[in-house]
Amino acid sequence: MALSEIYLSRLAEVERRYQELSEKLSDPQIFSDRERYARVAREHAELEPVVEAYREYRRVLKELEENRELLGEGDEELRELAREEIRTLEARLEELEKEIPLLLLPRDPNDEKNVIVEIRAGAGGEEAALFAADLLRMYHRYAERRGWKTEILSANETGLGGFKEVIMRIEARGAYSRLKYESGVHRVQRIPVTESGGRIHTSTVTVAVLPEADEVEVDIRPEDLRIETMRASGHGGQHVNRTESAVRITHLPTGITVYCANERSQHQNRATAMRILRARLYEKALREQEERIQSERRSQVGTGDRSERIRTYNFPQNRVTDHRIGLTLYRLEEVLDGDLDEIIDALITHFRTEALKREEETLLRQAA
Repeated sequence: MALSEIYLSRLAEVERRYQELSEKLSDPQIFSDRERYARVAREHAELEPVVEAYREYRRVLKELEENRELLGEGDEELRELAREEIRTLEARLEELEKEIPLLLLPRDPNDEKNVIVEIRAGAGGEEAALFAADLLRMYHRYAERRGWKTEILSANETGLGGFKEVIMRIEARGAYSRLKYESGVHRVQRIPVTESGGRIHTSTVTVAVLPEADEVEVDIRPEDLRIETMRASGHGGQHVNRTESAVRITHLPTGITVYCANERSQHQNRATAMRILRARLYEKALREQEERIQSERRSQVGTGDRSERIRTYNFPQNRVTDHRIGLTLYRLEEVLDGDLDEIIDALITHFRTEALKREEETLLRQAA
């Protein structure tokens, strides 16, 4: 199926813009303004894959036309070579016709950001807290596999080694583009270590993946904050309960509260708490903006809606099921060891396909 005139028109506009940016980058004067240069270079890099695909699409069309003309002339050997080339070109053309609309989809501006992953025990008491620890390890192992840096920002541990709440920062370009699909309620079905009768219990853990916000992206006024210091409480340690190193920050307009006691100094805990608060406020603003634009979409990626169960981890059946896309894998141990790419790749494909359908519907309405 050939690309429609709407797509061809948009591709021509993208190519014109790409050429303008190329000319700006070749102008020596732009190097004197580092901020402007970075902005132009970033947009140029974002458009490059689209332009390359568009130029290849035109090249393939031209070569197809030339080879089809050869079918009506020359000897049989030449015509057979032309037929083979046509088959190859037609296959590549089909790939490009699927690839280009996806490349034209609006980019999520947060995709390249670091992330803050908040994991909270839900229904299930101590078993939920233990599974929160399992999920923390899963994401930590996933980050290790990809060479990403991790840092625990805050942790509220339980006596058996679980977590009521744990917050981890992952530093890597593109981390949000991969992990944003993990936001939601994760359900576990297994026999808890605290269960003497051997019965299978169902517990839940809530995961929130927030893009880390820069200071310039979230305006936090000092007068909107209530900052309290207190003595840290927890499992032992020479600094526990001796100095007021723990910090609790409340953002008064929204009521969002962050408590941090992981670091030994009050200054460090305050800085960490502000980082978490900034991410939560940024995610809240994104969610409200999305709800204004698409009020009828309730469970869409990027809205931060975490009220719906997204995945089940069934230990007796060695099964992991992602309910959003109906994907079931029978290798629970590997998934919990951080082997998440098959699930995440399937989610990316699903949500990009859904986004493409909406984009095409919008284009058709505009053309009508």
